[in-house]
Amino acid sequence: MSIKSHCLCGAAQITVEGANDAGVSACHCYNCQRWSGALFASFEAAARNVTYTGPITRYRSSQIAERAFCATCGSNLWIRDVADGSPYDLMAGLFPDAATFPLTSEIYIDQAPAYVPLKGDHPRKTAAEYEACTTAVKGDTP
Repeated sequence: MSIKSHCLCGAAQITVEGANDAGVSACHCYNCQRWSGALFASFEAAARNVTYTGPITRYRSSQIAERAFCATCGSNLWIRDVADGSPYDLMAGLFPDAATFPLTSEIYIDQAPAYVPLKGDHPRKTAAEYEACTTAVKGDTP
């Protein structure tokens, strides 16, 4: 299986070869809201399956993660832990094929804006619940 996408201007190209997580995770933390304007919706793909070209800029947004965007048009592309071999959490909206992926999890639901309610029967965690089981993550403030 291969799925392809590109940024708004087309300069940054991303291809996922082979298997990927065919489910979308949503994050409502304040950092993701600042980055995307609402929420971060992504699907996971193994590092070995992701290739990209173009003017991609990375921003180290925390001690453990980077966020990437197109240096030409500013389209958000992914968030990824900086440890070698970490998977990519790719912006689901970039990939037309991801439009059929179900929503499989939602985190930081207590920080979600009222204008972004998500439907479905999937696991949901508050900031405290998520951070209790993910010790490398520390909360942020508005």
